[in-house]
Amino acid sequence: MRAASLVGLLGSLFLSAPILAGEMRIPEPLQKGSVRFVPLDDQKSIPARYRLDKHAFDFELSKKLDLPNNDFDVHHLQFPSPLESDTPENNTVHGEYYRPHGDGPFPGVVVLDVLGGDGTVPRMVATSLAQKHIAALAVRMPYYGERRPQGSRMRMISLDFDHSMESVRQTVLDVRRAAAWLESRKEIDAKRIGVTGTSLGSFMGSLSAEMEPRLGRVALLLGGGGLVDGFYDNPRAEVFRKSWEALGGTKDSLSKLLAPADPLTYADRLKERKVLMIAGKRDEIVPPKMAEALWKASGEQKIVWYDCTHYSAVKYIVPAMGHVVKHFGAD
Repeated sequence: MRAASLVGLLGSLFLSAPILAGEMRIPEPLQKGSVRFVPLDDQKSIPARYRLDKHAFDFELSKKLDLPNNDFDVHHLQFPSPLESDTPENNTVHGEYYRPHGDGPFPGVVVLDVLGGDGTVPRMVATSLAQKHIAALAVRMPYYGERRPQGSRMRMISLDFDHSMESVRQTVLDVRRAAAWLESRKEIDAKRIGVTGTSLGSFMGSLSAEMEPRLGRVALLLGGGGLVDGFYDNPRAEVFRKSWEALGGTKDSLSKLLAPADPLTYADRLKERKVLMIAGKRDEIVPPKMAEALWKASGEQKIVWYDCTHYSAVKYIVPAMGHVVKHFGAD
């Protein structure tokens, strides 16, 4: 019952790109260090599943690309995930750090991928940011790229409900560590750290910002909240909805089941952040009512609407990136 609902109401409706390997060569580490994670508040308002106690973690950083004509370098970062899964490869978080040339201090942004991503979307976003002297850390979510065993079909969102919910939890905890890593960098302005994501990445980005006060700026592309309200009556989910109800499930029971992974559940915490949303008026994957629901619940901050579907939003990538760059580059 759980598996059918998750795949029907999340997996099939979130597809944004073909799933590709997207592996990248990992060079020898040039820098090793340790970062102390210290919560910025008492975490009493944060659900236990997303809390992180005070601790230290090691990292390795190595230069991957030197791009003098673009005025930034690309580095490979890796550190252990705070949440250990049964898959050893998945327990190391990998990322690409786009560091502008110069001493800074620069704003720093965690960048997250789409559901079926191969790293192309976050690399494009990170490049757009770095070109404007905004440091960007494109973080691999669980079971993406190097975090997926060779030849495996494992994915972050799968038929296994418990696996998928743990992957969501792991993503949030990984992003919390990534934010602390950015904060520790001398070239980063610790008061201007944020997160952005597209499609599934925007859901994970908003959820992470709700749990991590360091992420003071948030840009959500083609995302929203209210998973069950948005998808339950969607014709594409009919077969899964009928299966769920045949087994005794209801819309309300499914809402409660998915609440820990729904950004709308904790959206009031985004009122404390600076939020930008970019949405499609004809989005068939993330219905406009989902974007509007999160926008209202997070304080009715800035939202930009384009007359597009989920897939045709690519036509507006240039102006959209203009809004994102301005959002994170603002004082």
